[in-house]
Amino acid sequence: MDALPRTPSFRLDGRRALVTGAGRGIGLACAAALAEAGAHVTLAARSSGEISAGAEAIRAAGGQADALLLDVNDVAGTAQALERVAPFDILLNNAGTNRPKPFTDVSEEDYDAVLGLNLRAAFFVAQAVAKGMVAAGLRGSIIHMGSQMGHVGGPRRSLYCASKWGLEGLSKAMALDLAPHGIRSNTIAPTFIETPMTKPFFEDQAFLASVLEKIKLGRLGTVQDLMGAVVFLASDAAGLMTGTSLVVDGGWTAE
Repeated sequence: MDALPRTPSFRLDGRRALVTGAGRGIGLACAAALAEAGAHVTLAARSSGEISAGAEAIRAAGGQADALLLDVNDVAGTAQALERVAPFDILLNNAGTNRPKPFTDVSEEDYDAVLGLNLRAAFFVAQAVAKGMVAAGLRGSIIHMGSQMGHVGGPRRSLYCASKWGLEGLSKAMALDLAPHGIRSNTIAPTFIETPMTKPFFEDQAFLASVLEKIKLGRLGTVQDLMGAVVFLASDAAGLMTGTSLVVDGGWTAE
């Protein structure tokens, strides 16, 4: 018989990854996952202390990591900073924020803060990294941290839904533009994940109960639930995946 086919590798040895919003929570966990799979990871955020500590922890665990102070809301400054470093094979576009409130209470400042970071900054970070990939001839993977709220609606989530639905559309269009260069663009769409940022919301027992009713597996997500997903999308194992979304939502959007 012919030789059995071999599973494409999930390893990322020799590849360079950039993770934005990497100081804590989902970003830090995903940076650790990429490093564990062999990538050299650059942790980027505005909080120099957090990303330095994160990079040090990854190195202490045997990984390769460094820190890059970056305010992704500063589009020109970010592009210049990324031009000064070697090109990346992998981007996790993770920096984001949320201001949950009723649609009728949303201010212009709220709109600019959420759409500015979640969509505008994400757009131009991806553009800068993609330009570096194209110039270097790298067949890279761009991963956007979306949300289940980029697939459905939710009360008090008009801004967040607008930004995450926008990110889904952006990723699909990017995938088409970048496919001739062998560069893939996908999103990960998590449900509610317990992190330092979200933990205070879950102290509201009524809110927690409403969330758990919709997560059919009956528990909040953890950052560990996303670590395999990001490694998969970054790796050769996802070599034919582009312009789509990996929904990690415990069944929320299945109903």
